[in-house]
Amino acid sequence: MEEIKPYLMLGLPKGSLEEPTLSLFAKAGYPVIKSARSYRPAFDDPALDGRFVKAKEVSRYVEHGYFDCGLTGYDWIVENGSDIVEVCDLIYSRASNVQSRWVICVPENSPIKTIQDLNGKRIATELPGTTKRYLEEHGVNADVEFSWGATEVKVPDLADAIVDLTETGTSIKANKLRIIETILKTNTKFIANKAAWANPQKRAKIESIAMMLQSALTAKHLVGLKFNLPKSRLDEVVVELPALRNPTISQLSSPEWIAVETIIDSKLTRDIIPVLKAHAAEGIIEYPLNKVVY
Repeated sequence: MEEIKPYLMLGLPKGSLEEPTLSLFAKAGYPVIKSARSYRPAFDDPALDGRFVKAKEVSRYVEHGYFDCGLTGYDWIVENGSDIVEVCDLIYSRASNVQSRWVICVPENSPIKTIQDLNGKRIATELPGTTKRYLEEHGVNADVEFSWGATEVKVPDLADAIVDLTETGTSIKANKLRIIETILKTNTKFIANKAAWANPQKRAKIESIAMMLQSALTAKHLVGLKFNLPKSRLDEVVVELPALRNPTISQLSSPEWIAVETIIDSKLTRDIIPVLKAHAAEGIIEYPLNKVVY
């Protein structure tokens, strides 16, 4: 067989997004092997090659063409001003599956109440470009300085306020800080270089990867549910359980019984299964899903 050479270079985020990204790729059917000291991932798909770099750098390398595509946060696309194609949203992160926020925070006892109160103040952040633009749009003139990390500890001694990333708000509360404004909402995005997107072969591969990643994320919150039910009870089950308006129904060997199968939010099963049992359902099975493609 003729050896297939890699034709798609993929940028993978190193750091806090690394492990959830590897997990997502594995569930999507693209397991990635990475040794502890290597920045070069190994794919079981011979068409793929790639590198691990900091998430904040991915969009620049995609824009410049070193990567054909990659995964990074929307915040770093904005911060870098990168001219790329946003292929799809992939809302996942280290701590949750909701959008994160870059927020302006001050100490709980700070006299600063609104963004206008930041005039003439010092603000520390890892997102200085975006912060400066936001303040300028709101007519605020403040001294914005880059923070190399541990931004929460810089107020009030080293800065009057900070702009930091939060998912759950737990760290902000733990550090006795108060949010006065959200300046940007962000989530992971799958992005592509414009030249690669214009290449039919590369675009087809990028779109296939995007579909599989999205299907794996969708499946994360869903489960399959199947059960046997007396045919005479179907209408009452459908009425009580709106999630089952479009189930798959199969006739069993007994003309009085049917098999019902559907997909529902995993959080609903604890309420739905007792209801099914009360309506004479039998052989109720809940099973996990790897991928759901709409």
